[in-house]
Amino acid sequence: MDSLTQIVLGSSVAALVVPPRHRRMAILAGGILGTLPDLDVVWFKFFSRDVVTEVTWHRGPSHSLLLLTVLGILLWLVLKSRSSLVQSSPLRWLLAIWLALITHPLLDAFTVYGTQLFWPMNTPPVMWATIFIIDPLYTVPLLTGVIAAWRLTSQSSQQTNEPGRDRAARNWLVAGLLVSSVYLAWSVGAKALIDRTASKSLAVLNLQNAPRFSTPLPFNTLAWRVIVMEPKGYWIGDRSLVADRETMPFTFYPSDNVILEQLISEPQLERLRWFTHGFLAAHTQQRNDGELRLILADLRMGLEPDYLFRYDIAGKDEHGVWSVTPEITQVSTSAKFFNTLSWVWRRIFDSKAIP
Repeated sequence: MDSLTQIVLGSSVAALVVPPRHRRMAILAGGILGTLPDLDVVWFKFFSRDVVTEVTWHRGPSHSLLLLTVLGILLWLVLKSRSSLVQSSPLRWLLAIWLALITHPLLDAFTVYGTQLFWPMNTPPVMWATIFIIDPLYTVPLLTGVIAAWRLTSQSSQQTNEPGRDRAARNWLVAGLLVSSVYLAWSVGAKALIDRTASKSLAVLNLQNAPRFSTPLPFNTLAWRVIVMEPKGYWIGDRSLVADRETMPFTFYPSDNVILEQLISEPQLERLRWFTHGFLAAHTQQRNDGELRLILADLRMGLEPDYLFRYDIAGKDEHGVWSVTPEITQVSTSAKFFNTLSWVWRRIFDSKAIP
């Protein structure tokens, strides 16, 4: 999820479990810890070998439930030796630190990008894909609860707050977490409805057992899209839980999978397929200098044909030999972003809305 969401989630869970007098400090500490795992992007910007390494190792070790638990204990031991606040309520602060860290990757797992929760086990990234990476309806309740709790809590950890204000601050935090959690649970139910509808339509195409995934369109959980893979390409369908009542239509798009299969044993392509669960589209494109390039698109993020992650992955020389030299091709623009927003809003209420 986005940084603001992770900050307010970390602040909420940390502030809820510490003593009332420590609440403001917990809001600050929880916010910092809540966004800490995403700092791995800074490391990879400077030290990654190539874009495949950078993209596929984000949400890797830094999002491991095991490593974050170990990190939380180490941080707690350091703070317990230096902070009077932690010394006065050590177990509550241990829980606050651990929750602020651990809720970050757990929330990320609900998005489509993929989170390596069980690293160092070499399992594919977890992508439950029930919520978009930015969703105000999830974030705003948490933000409201944190702001209210901050205002209702005494500025000094040495001061005793009025019992009524303590209860009110706690209630705001609980309400924020409860509303956001109910919304997250709704997203799981909405995905189940979409998957059930898609299964009926795909059975007509004899694709009911083909690899597929569903994910919400940007910033909502009412309009969704479904991607289905087959040997010669992929099918895309979209559906609104508000506007659509008929069967779910799918459109076929070809993919140069033959070339992709020829190169898939290359470590970088193998890593990319593992990371994306195989939801890749392959197309060839000729450069101005005449070189033929293989372009891969991560079908999980973006809309056809403007996917967020497109990789200029390999080139074919004059002897017909392919060599892997991965780069990211930038396709997103502000104009396309606002066009997408406009279409998603229309698509929620209109089954015939065209991108």
